[in-house]
Amino acid sequence: MQETADAIVLAPAAPASASVIWLHGLGADGNDFVPIVPELRLPAAPGIRFVFPHAPVRAVTLNMGMRMRAWYDIKTLTAEGRADEAGLNESVSLLGGLIAAERALGIAAARIVVAGFSQGGAVALHGALRHPEALAGILALSCYLPLQPVLAGGLAEANRQTPILMCHGQYDPVLPLALGVMACNWLRASGYRVDWKEYPMQHQVCGPEIQDIAAWLRARIGTDPAR
Repeated sequence: MQETADAIVLAPAAPASASVIWLHGLGADGNDFVPIVPELRLPAAPGIRFVFPHAPVRAVTLNMGMRMRAWYDIKTLTAEGRADEAGLNESVSLLGGLIAAERALGIAAARIVVAGFSQGGAVALHGALRHPEALAGILALSCYLPLQPVLAGGLAEANRQTPILMCHGQYDPVLPLALGVMACNWLRASGYRVDWKEYPMQHQVCGPEIQDIAAWLRARIGTDPAR
């Protein structure tokens, strides 16, 4: 494991031929999903590099202006209160830089999965669907889709066919299931292929979900492209 001020990177033992960029939720950091990687039980080959970036530290209005790691500000729990367009665009740009860094290391765009949980999932969707190169897939966990008109105006044709897996807890008290369902329905109505799964859990990740994520990742990037 390698950690910098910006991210935690788990490099595979074999040469990497695929990458997963995984964005954490509000108030967490890149460490949040590191323990899940061994639980995925992915094959040693092909090598998959996991990148867990840290969100910038910023004041979050909802939390009385406290400074914490956040991909964008949240003023209230309403749709309008989550609509920090400037902050969201800033984080989408950061995600673009992370993808570019993986490309510079020799990973093809079609071998890069963008993943995110909660607020990180919102950024993953916005960033990946606006990215000009076709990606391997988008993993959106326990999230929602703010600023839909902004996203609609910036969708990239390159990712129109990109597979999307959305997972959500049926008893989520932070982001109710209905928010995830609305996001899924909007994406499907816009022509995207979305695999939707829900689980009897709250705002978290559970064992059956991890198994589903692992199977989905194996289907997307779990084979050696050279073979």
